[in-house]
Amino acid sequence: MDMTTRPIRGNHRHSLWYERILLSFRVHYLLGLTLTSLLPALWSREWHGSSVEGMGTSTAMLASAVAWMVAFRAVHQLSRHPGADPCMYVFPVVTAVYLSILALLELMAIPFDLIQLLMSGVLALLCGWVGYRITRRYRRRKMALVPLGNIREWFSHQDIDQRWLSEPGLDNLRVDGVIVDLSCDLSDEWQRFLADCTIKRIPVHDARRFGEAFTGRIGLDQIHANRYGSLMPRTSYELFKRLADILAALLMLPAALPIMGVAAILIKRNDPGPILFRQRRSGFQGEEFDVYKMRSMYVNPDDVRPTQEGDDPRITKVGKYLRKYRIDELPQLFNVLKGEMSLIGPRPETPALTEAYERDIPFFRYRHVVRPGISGWAQVEQGYASEVEGSRIKLEYDFYYIRNFSFWMDLLVVIRTIRTVFTGSGSR
Repeated sequence: MDMTTRPIRGNHRHSLWYERILLSFRVHYLLGLTLTSLLPALWSREWHGSSVEGMGTSTAMLASAVAWMVAFRAVHQLSRHPGADPCMYVFPVVTAVYLSILALLELMAIPFDLIQLLMSGVLALLCGWVGYRITRRYRRRKMALVPLGNIREWFSHQDIDQRWLSEPGLDNLRVDGVIVDLSCDLSDEWQRFLADCTIKRIPVHDARRFGEAFTGRIGLDQIHANRYGSLMPRTSYELFKRLADILAALLMLPAALPIMGVAAILIKRNDPGPILFRQRRSGFQGEEFDVYKMRSMYVNPDDVRPTQEGDDPRITKVGKYLRKYRIDELPQLFNVLKGEMSLIGPRPETPALTEAYERDIPFFRYRHVVRPGISGWAQVEQGYASEVEGSRIKLEYDFYYIRNFSFWMDLLVVIRTIRTVFTGSGSR
């Protein structure tokens, strides 16, 4: 029997009507909107009249609805990127959105029911966390893989439920999609199988693009001259980001200056020498600039060699804590104000290392297409990396950031950076 003629209509995972309802983001969205806006309003109306308090109840109900819609969309957008666990983003996103709306209402002197709004925030936290927690195990993707081309090399360690196909057919297997190396030669049987999958609404993914979206890296062997255009960042967002960088840096400086003052005293007491140091770096569009940092090493001649794995004897006792919690990076807020850096972007390298990496790593110079950042996608995903092989991996993360250059990508890096600052993970 020709395997490609077997019906595959029921092979799409979670295609049954009750599965589509229970796992639907739209259902969760509408259910959460109802619970977070109507329930607190009904409770509040039992305790208030219809005058000022009643108007405050209506305002709080509208504010709760807006807060839920913004928070739900934000968590949904963040969870679309690699390694993103929606449960981890529910608390910071919901809390930030509700506090922002509360501050806006207070600033505009609009009467509202504070208890009602706080109750809505608590319900939003519960609905978001429980909803994502319950459905997380069912959303782990089950993918059928066509064993042709280089697909085994790309997906040997991926955290997905992998089902390797031995022939062009799914039998009774229910999957979320099919992954295939579209760059290899496919037989007529496999081509017809993939066409049938598409007809029956089973997604067919190119292995390279799926791997990029799942790992958060773009392999250097996948970068070709005809793909430079796909890595060009959006200029419209560049302007918005520059304005946001200036505003954020100005807001952060009042809190950062006292911390830098205490750190300066500790640096002086621990080891005589300058508090700050400048180091030449390669930045936006290849232009060189001086980056500012708080000194975390003993006073020694400059050493541009990559740091080896393990403890670095050049780092002072105070410097270990400055690096662990990223305090040594705070003076770079002035680099941000000068336009030499951004809050989020690829980390700048020294000109000597840049020259060395450009000789050894293809396309390394292309990372200068965006402003370098104090923190970046490669830093939160990989941490520090100085050796050539580690820098190749870091560059693959940088390319993914450049391709997905957007507000949501930057917000994701900000949240992970805050977690890194408080936990000290990934420091050297």
